[in-house]
Amino acid sequence: MLCNPREYQLNPHHTRTIYELNTLGEKILTEILRAGPLSFARFMELALYCPEYGFYEKEADTVGWGGDFYTSVSVGGLFGQLLAFQFAEWFGNLPIADCRLPIVEAGAHDGKLAWDILGWLREHRPALFERVEYCIIEPSPRRRAWQTKTLESFGTKVRWLSDLSALARHDAAGGQIIFANELLDAMPVHRLGWDATKRAWFEWGVGLSENRFVWQRLNQVAENSLVERSWLAALPEELLSVLPDGYVVEISPAAEQWWSEAARSIASGWLLTFDYGFTTEELLRPERREGTLRSYRQHRLVPDVLADPGKQDITAHVNFSAIQSAGEAAGLTTESFEVQGRFLTKLAARLWHQTGGTDRLSEAGRRQFQSLTHPQNLGQSFRALVQRRG
Repeated sequence: MLCNPREYQLNPHHTRTIYELNTLGEKILTEILRAGPLSFARFMELALYCPEYGFYEKEADTVGWGGDFYTSVSVGGLFGQLLAFQFAEWFGNLPIADCRLPIVEAGAHDGKLAWDILGWLREHRPALFERVEYCIIEPSPRRRAWQTKTLESFGTKVRWLSDLSALARHDAAGGQIIFANELLDAMPVHRLGWDATKRAWFEWGVGLSENRFVWQRLNQVAENSLVERSWLAALPEELLSVLPDGYVVEISPAAEQWWSEAARSIASGWLLTFDYGFTTEELLRPERREGTLRSYRQHRLVPDVLADPGKQDITAHVNFSAIQSAGEAAGLTTESFEVQGRFLTKLAARLWHQTGGTDRLSEAGRRQFQSLTHPQNLGQSFRALVQRRG
């Protein structure tokens, strides 16, 4: 809710009465007054990533039981330990004495997952640990500072780059792993609706009305490259002919572009992500006619996604069909696509088989494993996609 009315003057000839916002709200308001309604992708970008004021830039911890949402990492250290075992398996047949082995994490938040992975490798695979170079892709100076503090005990084992293009310039010739946990769902999305009468997609943008940010219909985008370059362009006419009027979908060119760029940067190795999402077929089921866009605050679903920008998380389910296709178009082969519970259960079984059961879990570890793999917890809603080159 926007409160405390005052005069907002954009220029000497243009004065409007609006309601006072926080600093991020003022920034969004200014863009709307200057250029008209924003695409939701722009609104989401500002709400989550605006320097100083975006949701993911807040000093207060937003992840975990005391924050706004929790992830597989906040469940405990087991998730990272199982990933470390998987990475050790992948690197197991490579000549580790002859080359360095980059592990690249994108979306590392406070560095806890990196700490869990490196800690397990140092203890259980010391020879491999010596060859591993852990790289974090992090454009935010504030988040990089959090990560540096968490990982200071690993010294020069960890390095930071601002984006994937920098990684491509510095990568080693040996095998490589690039991975992300809950990164793609937080990338900006465009929110589109279907006009059954005109048989065309239109875009929902963000405007102003009665002192609130509101949804506002933008121009038709049927011939816009936004649609033509997305998975919507491949939908069959038979499906479009029965798609209900007003059916809402989200598309994320940013997520597909990031995945494609990551895939192209791998000369030999693996690309892995964990996230919640659906296939294209699942996204177009009747029960999802309002789309998958959601907002959370203190573990509760917030009814108004546009309220309080910067103070609540915004997310949309990943279209894994589109992500998988982007990787394959860049030359990768899909090794597996499955729910997180099945992926981690198979990892744990192989680990216990190799160790003869000596690494079986403590009571706390069993509780973590149940949270990570049980269908009613994170095991079914999250999925793992693994692609490989070479």
